[in-house]
Amino acid sequence: MLSDEIKRLHELHQAGALSDAEFEQAKARILSGASTVSLTKESTFRGGSSFDTHRDDLLSGLRRTRLDRWLGGVCGGLARTYGLESWVWRLIFVLFVLTFGFGILIYLLLWVFVPEE
Repeated sequence: MLSDEIKRLHELHQAGALSDAEFEQAKARILSGASTVSLTKESTFRGGSSFDTHRDDLLSGLRRTRLDRWLGGVCGGLARTYGLESWVWRLIFVLFVLTFGFGILIYLLLWVFVPEE
C-alpha cells in the first residue's frame, strides 16, 4: 500500500501536477505517516499527540482530485486521503442518499469547502 502511494505521487509528479518540492514533501509525509500508522494502543494512550498530529495531517491533506472524478472529485480525494478505493466512497454517498437523504448535502459541502489539488 505504501508503494502504491509513492507510485501515485510519482505519476502526479511526472504529469506535472506536483513540483519537485511538493513531490519531496508529499513523499516525506507518506514515509513519516507509515511509522505513525503503526502506533500501538499503549503509545497512543501515553502521549496521544502523534495520533492527533497524524489525524490533523490527514484532514489538512484532503484535496479534491482532478484525475479520479465523476462530478467534483470528492470521492477520489477521500480515496487518496483515507486509503479506500473511490468506488467505495461513491457507494457510501449513494447509500446515504438512499437511506438518510443527506448524502447529497454532505457531498455538496465537501465539493464547496475542500480545495482542489
